[in-house]
Amino acid sequence: MTSSTRPRLPLWLAIGGAVFIGTLTAIQARVNGLLGARLEDGFVAAAISFGSGLILMIVISLILPEGRRGFRALVGGLRERTIPTWMVLGGLAGALTVSTQGLTAAIIGVSLFTVGVIAGQALCGLVIDRVGFGPAGVVALSLGRIGGAVLALGAVAVSLGGDALTRVPWWMLVMPFAAGVGIAWQQAVNGRLRAQVGTPLTATLVNFIGGTAVLVLAAVIAVLVMGPTQPWPTDPWLYLGGAMGVIYIFLGAAIVARTGVLLLGLGSVVGQILTSVVIDLIWPVPGAGSAWQAAAMVILALSSVFVAAVPWGRRARH
Repeated sequence: MTSSTRPRLPLWLAIGGAVFIGTLTAIQARVNGLLGARLEDGFVAAAISFGSGLILMIVISLILPEGRRGFRALVGGLRERTIPTWMVLGGLAGALTVSTQGLTAAIIGVSLFTVGVIAGQALCGLVIDRVGFGPAGVVALSLGRIGGAVLALGAVAVSLGGDALTRVPWWMLVMPFAAGVGIAWQQAVNGRLRAQVGTPLTATLVNFIGGTAVLVLAAVIAVLVMGPTQPWPTDPWLYLGGAMGVIYIFLGAAIVARTGVLLLGLGSVVGQILTSVVIDLIWPVPGAGSAWQAAAMVILALSSVFVAAVPWGRRARH
């Protein structure tokens, strides 16, 4: 069945996938953050996470015929220059995300980390959809989409209430925002690469190749400058971050053409905030916020997706 005749994915199901992406992102942030804390080196933790994801993607791509076809299409497209070089750079944003998780999440808490990511995703996603960089094409600015982004930023404002700005260094708040911008750009790039090669498997593999290369180099430099890490922990679950990344990068590349970058980001916001609040309540860290902040962030995040997804009038798409 060709792409032109393939049934369109229901929007509610695509949004559900976006929420699941957010859930995995929040869990991965805590896993990678704890691994970085145990090793006392966030870059090595990020390299381990991405490297394990790369191994898993290589195995999957070799086993599945779809993966082998997609890789041949990728090589052919790069050789014939029908696939531009920037389409294979999505892994750089992934490298930034997992590095940020390893450096900050165990200190500032998953909730505060998440709302920083949300701010970057919401703003960048709105711009990407408006200029038509994503695979969904140009998505017109509607009051609902703008309102959803504003509500998502409201969740960020709530997270910074009280003494949040004095509890942690300023760069630990800026890095999650930068990671969120990178995630929105990565989702758009992955969606376009998926359209070129015909499968999200290959788009995911490309992300892990590029991200692993960058993170291994960063880890080597970190060890040379700061010395060896602490002994690697023996808890198996601390090494599951890469597998989680495989799932949510693959899923994002598969559904972004249906949702657009902004709605994909806002859907993942719900999953991220709900999950991160639960994680911080069960497993608190010194930088976590208060219960009222957590409740307000959840309400604003859920409202942002509802406002952005509901067609308040005739949806404009050019």
